[in-house]
Parts: sequence; structure tokens; C-alpha cells
Amino acid sequence: MKRTYYLFNPGMLERKDNTLKFTPYEEEVDGVLMKAGQTRYLPVEDISEFYVFGSLHAPSSLFNFLGQQDIAVHFFDYYENYTGSFMPRDGLLSGKMLLAQTAAYQDKEERLSIARKFIEGAAFNMVKNLRYYNSRGKDTQPIIDIIEGYAQKLPETKDVTEVMGLEGNIRQSYYEAFDLILNDFRMEGRSKQPPQNEVNALISFGNMMCYSQCLRAIHQTQLNPTISYLHTPGERRYSLSLDITEIFKPLLVDRVIFKILNKKELQEKHFDKKMNRCLLNQSGKKIFVQAFEERLNETIKHRTLNRSVSYKHLMKLECYKLAKHLLGMEEYKPFKMWW
Repeated sequence: MKRTYYLFNPGMLERKDNTLKFTPYEEEVDGVLMKAGQTRYLPVEDISEFYVFGSLHAPSSLFNFLGQQDIAVHFFDYYENYTGSFMPRDGLLSGKMLLAQTAAYQDKEERLSIARKFIEGAAFNMVKNLRYYNSRGKDTQPIIDIIEGYAQKLPETKDVTEVMGLEGNIRQSYYEAFDLILNDFRMEGRSKQPPQNEVNALISFGNMMCYSQCLRAIHQTQLNPTISYLHTPGERRYSLSLDITEIFKPLLVDRVIFKILNKKELQEKHFDKKMNRCLLNQSGKKIFVQAFEERLNETIKHRTLNRSVSYKHLMKLECYKLAKHLLGMEEYKPFKMWW
């Protein structure tokens, strides 16, 4: 089975026949890259995608080769911000799907209906998380009641702006529960650009990882990632990935955060605090990425397919469900945790 590779160090990525060679660099001194670390040889048939967290040096011919092999590359800057992706050529392009996506966006009622469903699924999965911890002695019931109250108002919304407003209220209430769930760390309100503490740093980093995974899932279907329904389509962003990610952040990102902090897998030493921002250091990123990857590869028994599927595959199935809805084949129902 193909796997994801994470490149934390700056370095050189080159092709040698059907093998990729990654040579890490320690640092740049007076414009000269100083080599450090052991060269890694990666068989092409084993690679699904790369996540690049350090500067990457590679010839343009390499990206031609990666495109032919259907290997994506996701880039993050020093501050852990997602900056873009190299995606293989769209082999599943469909004019029919593009027209269906566009028509649904231009139909005010249809767009509103799809947007509501994204938040319906997101709110349900948030409540599932809170119920889990409420059953383990964390008093999250008052927050559950608040979120369910907001969710009940979704059918009353008259436009997408109102849906986004409810989403903001739901998520603000949900984040208030983090200080109840976490043992040694406090969130103290959501801060993004830049994150002000450890919990906010993890949420921002995890959300970008989830966004990238969702983008890859969309690319493996006939959906166009730039046409969305909850978030407004804009330049230089794949807004459909933002839409679908809302459903999966509670079970992929938040559950990982709760686990690695409460089990003390991540500690204060794994964060750097400077210039009024808090970021994961390299060892912290590795710990989070490993936990996130393990979560993606966990499997559940799918009630419809009657077989075990990974959380990672659930994202692709969600894209297929949306595609079927847009083509008038089957009504879209957002993924909701049933366990």
C-alpha cells in the first residue's frame, strides 16, 4: 500500500531511475547549503504524496516525473502555514461534473441546502466528541446543549451567510470545551494568525493537515476543488476542501490533539514561543504527524459498504457522495460518527 512521506529537513530531492533520493541539508551558510543527515532512498511505487516542511530543492524534471506517477506534494512554510500543492494532472476531468457543480452553486436554494449539510455533519461530530468525554467525567453537557440548540436553527437559515454565522457560534462553544477536556494545557480562546499558545498551534497545524488530505481526496474524484458551497469560492484557494474538512476536523484533528496532550506525548518542550507566536518545533511536528497518520489509517466497519475502511478513505467516500448528489443520483447526507 502506498504511503505518505514527510520531509521535515530542508534538502535535495532527486530521481534515480524508479527511486527518489532525498539528501537533507543542515542549514544554509553564506549562501552555501551544508549537508547533514543520511540520504534516504524512496521507491516510487511506495509513495502516495509528500508533505514538505522545510525548503526543498528539486529539478523541474522531477515534478514532471512525480506528475506521471500520480504523486502530490504539499508545501508548508516556516510558520506552519499551508502554502500550496503540486498536484498531478487531472486525469478524472469531467465537463458534466463541472457543469453540475456550477449549477448547484448558482442555485441559491441548492447551495444553501448543501452548506447546511456540511455544518449539520460538523456539529453532530463535535457533539459526539463532547459526549465521549462527558461519559468520562468531563462535564461537557452544558456545551452540548448549546451546540445542539444552534444546530436546530440550521433549517431556519435563509442564506449561506447565516449558516456561516451559526457555524461560528457552534465552533466557539465547542472550543470552550477544550479547557474541560485537556488536563495540562489551556486553550483560552481561539487565536489563529499567529497562534498564541500550544493548543491553538496544534489546531492550526492539524487543520492544515486535514485540509491537505481532503484536497488529495477531491483530486482523486471528478469534483473541482475550487467550486464550493459553504465557503465562498475565491482565488488561490481550494474552497471545496474547506467545506468538506469541516466534517472531518472533529474526528481527525481534535481527537488527535486530545489524545497526545492528555497522554503527555506532546509537552511544552515540543513548542517554540517567540515573536508573539507559538509553533511546534521539529520534534513536536514529528510526534503530531505520526499520531495524525495513525488516526488516518485506523479503520471502522462501514455500515453501508459492510467492510472496514480507513478514516482516510472516508474522505474520498464523502467526495463520491457529494458527486452523486450533484449529478442527481443520490441525496447527499453528511458523514456522522455512529460509534
